Amino acid sequence: MTDLGKFTRQRQIFGDILHLVIDTFRANRARFLLTAVGRVLGTGSLIWVVTIGLTGQTYVLNLIQNVGTNLIWAEYSGLADPAVGAESDFLTVRDMEAAQREVPGIVSATPVVNLQVPFATGSAGEISLLVLGVYPQYEQIRRLQILSGRFFDEQDTALASKAAVVTEEFALAQYGSVNDALGQTLTISGIPFKVIGTFTERTNTYGQSEITDYTILIPYQVARYFKGSDAINQIYFSTSDMSTVPQATADILRVIKSRHRPEAVYDVGNLAQVLGVAQKTVIALNIILLLFSTVTLLVGGTGIMNIMLATVASRIQEIGIRKALGATRGEIRLQFLMESTLISLAGGILGTILGFIVPFTIHVFSGVDLQFSWLSAMVALLVSGAIGIAFGTAPATRAAQLDPVVCLRSEF
Repeated sequence: MTDLGKFTRQRQIFGDILHLVIDTFRANRARFLLTAVGRVLGTGSLIWVVTIGLTGQTYVLNLIQNVGTNLIWAEYSGLADPAVGAESDFLTVRDMEAAQREVPGIVSATPVVNLQVPFATGSAGEISLLVLGVYPQYEQIRRLQILSGRFFDEQDTALASKAAVVTEEFALAQYGSVNDALGQTLTISGIPFKVIGTFTERTNTYGQSEITDYTILIPYQVARYFKGSDAINQIYFSTSDMSTVPQATADILRVIKSRHRPEAVYDVGNLAQVLGVAQKTVIALNIILLLFSTVTLLVGGTGIMNIMLATVASRIQEIGIRKALGATRGEIRLQFLMESTLISLAGGILGTILGFIVPFTIHVFSGVDLQFSWLSAMVALLVSGAIGIAFGTAPATRAAQLDPVVCLRSEF
């Protein structure tokens, strides 16, 4: 019964102090609102930083995924010692087939033959056209987007059809639109090809891929006729799972090197390293932005402490009267600590609302897909409460330690 009575008494004291704090806020609305402004901006900036970071990370990861996170490429780099004078040792389709047999996890592969051929246009004269000979699997491995028509299939490959799939830029320049390009005939080295489709890369690689603006894709068997040899420029592999890419990359290199001369050098790579660098870059950017946001939060906390110190100085007589009526140091400390904490929490709540309203408004009017995090809101509120306690402790302690006699004699 004694413990229950003590608990009831403490709860009553806490409730009385809370009512006193609320009355104080009502009597000093302007000071309360101005003090909370710093918390609003600090909390809002914290949520904005997290939103920007998550959106940037999602954007970068989507770019890489649109190129292909399961993608592995292999190409001939040259000779380790050109002074040896050995002949080039290019990759062949047989290397690709050997890798498919010996390396677990590979689901599809395609050779790539690069041909630069002159092409006569009606208006621009003669241009250099890049012709790539590939398998039908190239469409899925390179994650191409078909804009009109279709990609050539296994039947086209088996029959060595003179079918061509052209880039969007080529179709617009030569025929006016991607739809008008369908069914058109273009001549490559004296052989007519029928345009059966147009395509574009899902992600702009800014010239860092084998595809250029003026690129035409044709079946590999037909391109081999133009090439006049079994040599291919690149091999693209696709694995069943992203987690198998590093091991598959090493195994593919091992298989290829085992089939060629020791002095030949081959480059086998993937986007895992690019993905890792992108993630580290995004994390570093987020840390920098969070540091700026933390500075804003600390400045707001300093503002709360300064206002609370000024409040203590302006309410000395009130403190003296409360102590004379029996208020303990702990109750005085709790009163001012509660004031600073509630100011900080109120600002944090308003800042959280503002932090979500601004990105949501941008999303509604611009269509930009922004990534929100409810966890950031919870963290922001917890940080706001912690800062209110941390920066309100000194003013509350000072108020609690004031001598009631001195306070009552004060003429402030």
